[in-house]
Amino acid sequence: MKILFARDYQDMSRKAANILSAQVILNTKSVVGLATGSTPTGVYKQLIEWYEKGDIDFSKIKSVNLDEYCGIKADSDQSYYYYMYENFFKHININLKNTYIPDGMEKDAQLECKRYNNIIKQLGGIDIQLLGIGHNGHIGFNEPNEAFEKETHCVKLDDKTIEANARFFDSKEEVPTHAYTMGIKSIMQAKKILLLASGEGKSKILYDSLFGPITPGVPASILQLHNDLTVVADEGALSEIMSKHPESVEQFNMPKK
Repeated sequence: MKILFARDYQDMSRKAANILSAQVILNTKSVVGLATGSTPTGVYKQLIEWYEKGDIDFSKIKSVNLDEYCGIKADSDQSYYYYMYENFFKHININLKNTYIPDGMEKDAQLECKRYNNIIKQLGGIDIQLLGIGHNGHIGFNEPNEAFEKETHCVKLDDKTIEANARFFDSKEEVPTHAYTMGIKSIMQAKKILLLASGEGKSKILYDSLFGPITPGVPASILQLHNDLTVVADEGALSEIMSKHPESVEQFNMPKK
């Protein structure tokens, strides 16, 4: 596990974009696992900027997204397909036929989960998976549970997750209660994992995930077992780790005491 310090959100985004761009440049046919939400938005903006300068080519890249709300059409401005298209895909030269996101309108959960699992397998797995982390430790929409869910599944969203995502809707009542999400097994089988965290509100859960016991009650804690995990987090998100395990954080660009 490598933990990289970032001064702020912008610095975190740039460092993470550097890691993702290196993957794409070194392997132009990479399978890249993507995430949605507010945390990775800055990463996508940075990658778009480099693409526009001619530094990155996405034409042969394939992408798989972590999750999608159930019951929301892809063209809805609340869907994760819409988020990816507006924030990333339409600005770069990726072939949209090579972008994969669960179908939130498929009512047969067993059928959709099997379809998405097969897509990941047919692609040969994920070369690098981008992750954010929820306040309750969820990765993708793998919520705290009694066991680690292995593959794509339909999950009932935790109340904390619904409350956190309500800011993207007109009201909390409009937030879907269920979602399709890539499972822990699929995430852990990615060759590399890049975990992002920003803000002091994530400091405790980030500490618990990286230094606490490995438990499905904190889904992100399973990442401790991955052999190529890089964490990029800003000063606020790293505050608890830096107070207890400062030696674990890469010192580059850290504030002077």
